Amino acid sequence: MGPSARIDLSALRHNLRRARELAAGSRTYAVIKANAYGHGLLRAAAALDESDALAVARVEEAVALREAGIEAPLLVLEGFADREEMQFAAHHSLEVAIQQPEQIRLLQQGHSGSPLVCWLKVDSGMHRLGFQPEAVEGAWQQLSACDAVAPGVRLMTHFSSADDPSDPCTREQLARFGALRARYGVDCSIANSAGIIGWPDSHSEWVRPGIMLYGASPMLGRTGEQEGLRPVMTLGTRLLAINHFRKGSPIGYGATWVCPEDMRVGVVAAGYGDGYPRHAPNGTPVLVNGSRVPLVGRVSMDMLTVDLRSQPEAQVGDPVILWGEGLPAEQVAEPAGTIAYELFCCVTRRVRVETVGE
Repeated sequence: MGPSARIDLSALRHNLRRARELAAGSRTYAVIKANAYGHGLLRAAAALDESDALAVARVEEAVALREAGIEAPLLVLEGFADREEMQFAAHHSLEVAIQQPEQIRLLQQGHSGSPLVCWLKVDSGMHRLGFQPEAVEGAWQQLSACDAVAPGVRLMTHFSSADDPSDPCTREQLARFGALRARYGVDCSIANSAGIIGWPDSHSEWVRPGIMLYGASPMLGRTGEQEGLRPVMTLGTRLLAINHFRKGSPIGYGATWVCPEDMRVGVVAAGYGDGYPRHAPNGTPVLVNGSRVPLVGRVSMDMLTVDLRSQPEAQVGDPVILWGEGLPAEQVAEPAGTIAYELFCCVTRRVRVETVGE
């Protein structure tokens, strides 16, 4: 039997309450884009019913939620890309981010639904999507005069470096956006997970917790546990085999690790075909029977190998945790040169999902 991902919905709800506790004066868009960061879009939406609203990246994600009976307010963070998506947004009463002039031109041509709640996206320094601060006034006037737009255009922005409290970029972004916030005096949304945890000045009318909902910290060098969060996904499997090798025996593809002494090497039933990072280096932690052992050798599609010298009692069939309860995903991601976000999103469809805490 291969790996399984245990999704703990009680932990998901706990993490939402933690976000609301940290930003007590704000309302919350729980971000469930990208299949709820790999945790299941509909599963997460149903569990996060205490959130004031939900947010996704794309119109099709929001439509799937509406068709599944989710009635909560839904914000599409990328907005609509063309007339068809604008019509879907209006038909399903979606809120949309407006981040380029072409979207305003489409709105001015009109749509057949109710006026859309619009969030004018400001590029305060991320330099990805949004209007430059000097272009906000023109966009604001156009949206405010448009019959296809609901009264009360809102403002939003996104941080580039809030995960690093020492980086001056975040204060610069807050200053740029703060001037616009003071000028227009409308509902604003600034803080992502890193903003919620590390930048209280960014807690405006609405916050947008994402990765913290799933139990990982967005802050550099910290784990979710240190932020008062609980892991939602535990990726587990079992020991498939235990082999005895002599000193000097090479392990796995490319012989990237050689046994330093006569020893036992465990074969774990999981690999990059399940979403485990192929480039995880020797020494990446793995839990066997609740104790850490190091990964050795190159990760292959269906298996990886671990050093069992510290686990002399380990047996075939014993439980293995790749990340989650007892092993923060951040501590697997960091040596692999990635982030917990990617670990969660890359778990493949052949991994069985077990839901607890419903």
